[in-house]
Amino acid sequence: MTMKKFLNDPSDLVGELLSGFALAHADKVKLTENNLVVRAEPKAKNKVALVTLGGSGHEPALSGYVGQGMLDISVPGEIFAAPGPPKLIEALRMANRPAGVLLIVLNHAGDVMSANMAMEMAEQEGLNVRQILTHEDISTGPRDKPEERRGLVGCLAVIKVAGAAAEQGASLDKCWEIADRMERNMATLAVAVTSAAHPCTGEAISEIPETDMIIGMGQHGESGSAQTELKTADETAEIMLNMLIVDLSVKKGDDILLMINGVGSTTLMEQYVVLNSCKKILDSKKINMVRCTAGEFLTVQEMGGFQMFMARMDSELAELWDAPCKCPCMAT
Repeated sequence: MTMKKFLNDPSDLVGELLSGFALAHADKVKLTENNLVVRAEPKAKNKVALVTLGGSGHEPALSGYVGQGMLDISVPGEIFAAPGPPKLIEALRMANRPAGVLLIVLNHAGDVMSANMAMEMAEQEGLNVRQILTHEDISTGPRDKPEERRGLVGCLAVIKVAGAAAEQGASLDKCWEIADRMERNMATLAVAVTSAAHPCTGEAISEIPETDMIIGMGQHGESGSAQTELKTADETAEIMLNMLIVDLSVKKGDDILLMINGVGSTTLMEQYVVLNSCKKILDSKKINMVRCTAGEFLTVQEMGGFQMFMARMDSELAELWDAPCKCPCMAT
């Protein structure tokens, strides 16, 4: 694969992209001297703060979730790499307050290692922090072994509902309970049709035959659970929906949130067609799609494909999903 990107020195890439990101969204976020992305208008200290971490290169995730009703601080790492514990503990110190801090971590080895080390430091320093781990990728492990499952776009749903609760003044324990309830009731499955190139090396992160698609491929090119010939939108939606429904044990009459997350080069046209296919299939099964969205929320450079996210919703989670927010990648 030949990489064609408008870049400068790869060693300056993350700093330049974060500077540009902050310029583009100056009404919502600002950049600290150490490249932490923080809210332009800080939340009151009597409300719980939300912090997350993760590698760059997945824009708008994760810094695109910083803003009113969402995250207070995002800690970006290098391209596809977690930031180190020193940078994360700096963010936890900055966010610390009597109301407490909720740290949201996607289940990837580097992120978890940094988070665990930072949590140990936070405990030693007496910081008021609780951690929630998102691991909803059904292709990498069974539901009863969540530690084997990767965290994908489901982090957005957890951040959205917990952030809304925090904005409304909920306690740290309540924000954690809401985040945990969403996390336990969600599932994601990805499909990829083309690979991406690592922007610092120009090398492809995976290889996919032209006529095939891979179900279950991870956001860093990790191998998937099934390789098959490319299917239509209806066929792909049916395969993926059925796997998500089985994993979540969704029954007739259940209320769900469905999200189609484009991972880089799959067009909105395609995403909307897939979403429409999902609605027809869910209607036939008498499953209520009470909320839905489509767009690019967590990408993998120019990878082709999408992540399909499903969550079982109760009335409180639906209200929090609908609550006002203002961040670079979402506004309600």
